[in-house]
Amino acid sequence: ARLHPRAGYVILILMLEKLCFGVRYRTVLCHAPKQQEKGIPMKIGFDNNKYLAMQSAHIRERISQFDNKLYLEFGGKLFDDYHASRVLPGFQPDSKLQMLLQLKDQAEIVVVISAEDIISNKMRGDYGITYDQDVLRLIDAFQGMGLFVGSVCITMYTAAPEVEAFERRLNELNIRTFRHYKIAGYPNDVTRIVSDDGYGKNDYIETERPLVVITAPGPGSGKMAVCLSQLYHEYKRGIKAGYAKFETFPIWNIPLKHPVNLAYEAATADLNDVNMIDPFHLEAYGETTVNYNRDVEIFPVLQAMFEKIMGECPYKSPTDMGVNMAGNCIVDDEACCEASRQEIIRRYYKSCAALLTGTGTEEEIRKIELLLKQAHASLEDRKVVPASLQKEKETEGPAAALELTDGRMIFGKTSELLGASSALLLNALKELAGIPHENHVISPEAIRPIQELKTQYLGSKNPRLHTDETLIALSVSAANNPEARKALEQLPSLRGCQAHTSVMLSSVDIWEFRKLGIELTCEPKFEKEKIYH
Repeated sequence: ARLHPRAGYVILILMLEKLCFGVRYRTVLCHAPKQQEKGIPMKIGFDNNKYLAMQSAHIRERISQFDNKLYLEFGGKLFDDYHASRVLPGFQPDSKLQMLLQLKDQAEIVVVISAEDIISNKMRGDYGITYDQDVLRLIDAFQGMGLFVGSVCITMYTAAPEVEAFERRLNELNIRTFRHYKIAGYPNDVTRIVSDDGYGKNDYIETERPLVVITAPGPGSGKMAVCLSQLYHEYKRGIKAGYAKFETFPIWNIPLKHPVNLAYEAATADLNDVNMIDPFHLEAYGETTVNYNRDVEIFPVLQAMFEKIMGECPYKSPTDMGVNMAGNCIVDDEACCEASRQEIIRRYYKSCAALLTGTGTEEEIRKIELLLKQAHASLEDRKVVPASLQKEKETEGPAAALELTDGRMIFGKTSELLGASSALLLNALKELAGIPHENHVISPEAIRPIQELKTQYLGSKNPRLHTDETLIALSVSAANNPEARKALEQLPSLRGCQAHTSVMLSSVDIWEFRKLGIELTCEPKFEKEKIYH
């Protein structure tokens, strides 16, 4: 099996121990146990099955309103939508993907990426990969689920070496590519845009199925422009295609200041999105609905484009363009409100951390502070925050707290062998496995040689084990320590737990918490006063 370098050096140390001290090891298991399908006790606020049925039915209905051809712009994440699952307890992270699978015989996917994002090597913060790499990941994921990916469209096209290399790579993989170009005066010069000198210069993306899902690695890729360009070309060919937008947030049929919608504003604080009442919908129907500023601001331009392409605009408001049914599937409003308040608090700490590391702004933090007040939430509502700070005060060193899903509070403190986050994970696993906390699931004798390797041979100044090193050591110990095996088997039970540390963690530790499904926040301060971290 291919090993992570950290796994390699932990195993190397244990093999050296065997050679030097005659310790007898059974076969080493280098992989974590398969994640069990364990139900995490939580208050369900969202009916996922109802959502899948309603959403797919509504999209079929929208397809039928046009000439059996609908371009559906997918906003947000098509799968791994953990924001939605956090603020709507019961929403599954892959719900939108599962919904599409119900339409897979009718649907094909076009993945959109901007040439500017390819050239700048724009990164996805959640996966740590570039947008062009994520296009390949998305294609693999869709095809692995049995969905048909028809092509990739490169928007804002420019003949840069990086862009041409990406096109060649896709073509070698038998993935069709199409080019859409910059249009002078976009988006306000409607006459130029909707003409042979505008959309007419773009490649016509050849599609086969009635539902064409337009998705992208992230925002700003040009999904809407691709949809409108395709409408222009379809109408020139006599096909009366349609356009719709599928974006989960803000939820249009719950109140403007509902915590679920406020949590969306917190999540997009860096984009400066603002939820607002849709004035066009209110005027047309006398109904109050919620949308966000960018869609409201661009709607008059879209109306003009639709009229020029189709002869008339099929929609009277930005809300009309949407097909989202999530608001109809909230079954426990208070559960969703509380989950959303917790999400706003987590976003606050994330923004504070971003400011500390130079990737965020004061404006983001001020905005989320205002959202906290509007949601009637305070930082103390996140129980692990005061708990970790109190433990830090007691131990006079960095500390961590984790709340299990049943409410039990677990602590970790800094020691000579382990950092607070590593100690926290081991303590939580022992608690879940019913192992006395004084029992060692990793012997100190196994940890010290790893520390020597880190400091004496690999140049690390921090001898304490990171969380990934700790879990690898635990998995090796599980080969002949039944209690270590019991602890390791509890890893899936950590998913959905809340944790807070009294200092900023390293990127390695943050990623480990994320992979385990633990909702982590950190106090915005470094353990040591240094310029470089």
